[in-house]
Order: sequence, then structure tokens, then C-alpha cells
Amino acid sequence: MKIYSRKAEIIFQASQLFKEKGYSAVTMRDIAQEMGIKAASLYNHIKSKQEILSVLILDLAKDFTSGMKNIEGMKISPLQKIEKLIELHIDITVNQSEALAALNNDWMHLEEEDLASFIKMRENYEEHFRNIIKEGISIGQIQPRHPEVILFSILSTLRTLYLWYQKRGKLDVNLLKRDMVAVLLRGIV
Repeated sequence: MKIYSRKAEIIFQASQLFKEKGYSAVTMRDIAQEMGIKAASLYNHIKSKQEILSVLILDLAKDFTSGMKNIEGMKISPLQKIEKLIELHIDITVNQSEALAALNNDWMHLEEEDLASFIKMRENYEEHFRNIIKEGISIGQIQPRHPEVILFSILSTLRTLYLWYQKRGKLDVNLLKRDMVAVLLRGIV
């Protein structure tokens, strides 16, 4: 990852520590130590650990939201949109695994406005995904299964992909996309 500013470097280092130890266990002193600077120096660039968490999670939630909007606007079938959404999750996992870890594990530590904003983005994302699934069912592209079960099955796999991907020696992204789309949409039988 190319670092463009001191603030971005702080956020990147903190995201790695959050992924390793969890948000609650990391202090500003830990972040400073990881960077080889004094904790007081961090405050020249960032207000608090909470700001770091908010930037990580809300920026990533915005990436998912804009990805969903782009995919929904495509003139393709519901099944193709779901394929694109799976690929979106894979791309984000591969390129932003530390932020994804914070989003999955530490979102509940966001403060009031940021927490409400994140929850709203997540609920809207899931609702749009659900609607694509329902459309696919209504036109016979997707088997008539309960949309919530389909949504849960896909998203629960994709939300934990960063853990599995890291342990497996980072498979080729194109192979991962091809096989995950196949397994999640067509099953193994």
C-alpha cells in the first residue's frame, strides 16, 4: 500500500494493529510505538483512536455503497449483478483486509453519529442486495428459496473471507472470483 500522508500512514498502521489485537486492546501509544514516534506526535495528525476507526469503517462502507450503486445501474441480469457483488467483496477483501477486519469486528465501537451512519449504510446495502435476489427469483433466474437465507449464505461467507484468504496463502484473485461465484451461486452439486 502506498502511503500519501502522515495521517494515512497512521490509519494504515492502526488498522493493522486493530486487525491483530482488536480495537479495544490497541492504544494510541501502541500505534505510536509501531510507527516509532511519540504518542503526542500522533495528535498532530489525528484527533483520536475513534477518528481512526471511523475513517476505516465509514470509508469502507462508502466503497460498498458506491459499488452497489454502480452494479445496480448496470444493464445486466439480477444473477450477473450478484456475481458482480461477489467480485466487489473479493476485491475489497484483497485490497483492504485490515479495514474489513475493523468493519466486521469493531463497528460497534463507533460513536453515536458514525454508528448510526454505518448501520444505515449496512441496512441499505443489504436491502438492495435482497431486492436483487428477489428480482432474480421473480424472473426464474434464481431458485425459489427464501431471500433471507440466500442473502445470509452469501454475505456470511463474504464477510469472513478476509480471515480465510489470509490463511490460504493468498490465492490468485481471478481464480478466487471464478470459484467463489460458482460455489455461491451454483452450489457444489
